[in-house]
Amino acid sequence: MNPIPIIVDCDPGIDDTIALLAAFVSPELNILGITPVCGNQPLERTVRNALQVCELGGRTDIPVYAGCFRPMLREPIHGQFHGSTGLGHTTLPEPKKTVETMSAVDFLLEAFGAAAEKGERITLCCLGPLTNVAVALRMKPQLVDGIERIVMMGGAYREPGNRTMTSEFNVLADPHAAHVVFSSGVPIVALALDATHQVMLRPEHVAEFFRVSGRISETLAALMAFWDRNDVRRYGSRGGPLHDPLVIAYLLAPDLFQTEKAHIFVEYESELCMGQTIADWYGKSGQAPNADIVTKVDADGVIALFLERLGRYAEKAAA
Repeated sequence: MNPIPIIVDCDPGIDDTIALLAAFVSPELNILGITPVCGNQPLERTVRNALQVCELGGRTDIPVYAGCFRPMLREPIHGQFHGSTGLGHTTLPEPKKTVETMSAVDFLLEAFGAAAEKGERITLCCLGPLTNVAVALRMKPQLVDGIERIVMMGGAYREPGNRTMTSEFNVLADPHAAHVVFSSGVPIVALALDATHQVMLRPEHVAEFFRVSGRISETLAALMAFWDRNDVRRYGSRGGPLHDPLVIAYLLAPDLFQTEKAHIFVEYESELCMGQTIADWYGKSGQAPNADIVTKVDADGVIALFLERLGRYAEKAAA
């Protein structure tokens, strides 16, 4: 089977880093490019972090394109759980490669346009705010013809928000962009807090990842340890939710996930509920479903998958 062509739109970010490191050693995925956006950190930092992750993972062959430096209409907000650099207290290797001269939006326009002309389609993996994608779709709506689907981490439905009472960070950071994307007609798989809170990266998991991940073990374990929220009241256990990596897990092992179809609306006017995602589970709006929302995850299966993937860094060193 041919590998799935993907573009990773992200805002690294500890959990973005884990997702990228797993994708780098997955031959089922052909990563055409990485497009950092303003999100967990300002754009300058998310670009640098992406370059450093490529260096750490030994994938300097993957081009990195700098995206939008701010949301479409609102002032930027940044992550609260990733430290001052977005990578906790961990120092990643200095990048030898540099960012591409083409912007992320231009790259998306070119890549999806070329795919559409050839009758091909690319899967878009969205791990951060959706600004890059929304701007590209606003510039050229026919890009949808080159997009197989969007698999995204964002939103909260039956689960409360993680940045405000109602809203998840990625959608809150640019709710107008999220509205554009959910209104685009592109097939969407949405991994919201409802899914990611089912997969907790607990201290015993971190110890196991340290044991198996070879040359990246110390860096990976330090990132994962920093991710521990130590909030048993909220999550039911020590550890942190494995947010963004679930996008990669879904592509590699969709059988570990269950979904329900619904129409998703995004609140982008109310200051109290800004960024809230509302799922019309029962067809009350009369609108056709626009997404498959992940409702159930085999958490043990996901942890096992990532242990196997990240263990490949030890195999590569041995080879």
